Amino acid sequence: MTRRFAIAALAAATLLGCSSKGPVRDPADLVDIKSPAFKPKVLWDRSPGDGTGDRHMSLRVSVGPDAVFTADHEGEVFALSPKDGHTLWHAQTRTRTVAGPSAAGDLVLIGTADAEVVALKRANGAAAWRASVSSEVLAPPVGSGGIVVVRCGDGKIFGLAADNGARKWSFDRAVPPLTLRGMSTPMINGNTVYAGLDNGHAIALDLATGEPKWEQVVSAPVGRTELERIVDVDAQIAESGDGVYAASFGGELAAIGVDEGRVGWRRPVKSYSGVAVVDGKLIVADEDGLVWAFDLESGAAVWKQEALKYRRVSPPAIQHGSIVVGDLDGWLHWLSPKDGTIVARKHALGDPVVAAPVVQDEVLYAVDTDGEVAAVTIP
Repeated sequence: MTRRFAIAALAAATLLGCSSKGPVRDPADLVDIKSPAFKPKVLWDRSPGDGTGDRHMSLRVSVGPDAVFTADHEGEVFALSPKDGHTLWHAQTRTRTVAGPSAAGDLVLIGTADAEVVALKRANGAAAWRASVSSEVLAPPVGSGGIVVVRCGDGKIFGLAADNGARKWSFDRAVPPLTLRGMSTPMINGNTVYAGLDNGHAIALDLATGEPKWEQVVSAPVGRTELERIVDVDAQIAESGDGVYAASFGGELAAIGVDEGRVGWRRPVKSYSGVAVVDGKLIVADEDGLVWAFDLESGAAVWKQEALKYRRVSPPAIQHGSIVVGDLDGWLHWLSPKDGTIVARKHALGDPVVAAPVVQDEVLYAVDTDGEVAAVTIP
């Protein structure tokens, strides 16, 4: 049995560079941008729920043309209007929600601390089904092609029928003795599911059957202590062309071919955040808050931005061709993909932005740990 739950505070305080009382290391002071490239505008902001309740959870926003979906740790799920943020519907699931929501087809999905997946009807929030799995659902469930993919804290991945939650397949890998709390969200592309594992591997599974297509080492454990040997691939995997890109807390960033799982290149970057692709570059924020750009083809470092060091930078998003990250104080920062220069900034939220911002129709939606949601546009 993994000690994932026992080390939640350690993961937050020691590994992620923060504690319940704030950052262990002083975050970099923000320097004024003398000539911003543009002025971001907050279209609306709402606080529909209580967010994570100061717990480390995988709660986020999920955005579609019909609604912006969000949830809080007390089991409340909300659908907000993308236009002005007013509440379209509100559902109380009476669960200890720890992951999600995800919009998939006509469903909205959440994962709970009590080993359940809850599916709501996307149109009105009415209950669709509940399914029991093997342990706490630490990554947002995702769905496509009639299958809902669920990752659990004990290393199991399940494929459930989207119409009723019945179990279609399962996949299992042993979990190391010590891991970070949290998991990367499975990524579905066509008939393939990509996932990062706690053992430092990345895996490709057949969506319909759960059969492995390939498994590749992103980072191998090294060191004498269990703490030194943590290699979780918790950063969100990205896909572009014929490659997938995965970062490990063990200190490796790898480009992997989608067909056979062969490694094209590796670079020494330690990250628990996500990666994004823009203009032929792979963007990743490392454990210290440094933002890097690597050439997709060769893996060569193109630039590094250090101005956000120790600011607990969120996974990156792409808006109008610019890179966007949030930080521990609710600021959003826009970076140039050309050289990493910070070209604009907006204090859009009041608490840390941990989840990746989401862009829909060129509007960026971000949520902070207190549950506040903001919609932000740029010229």
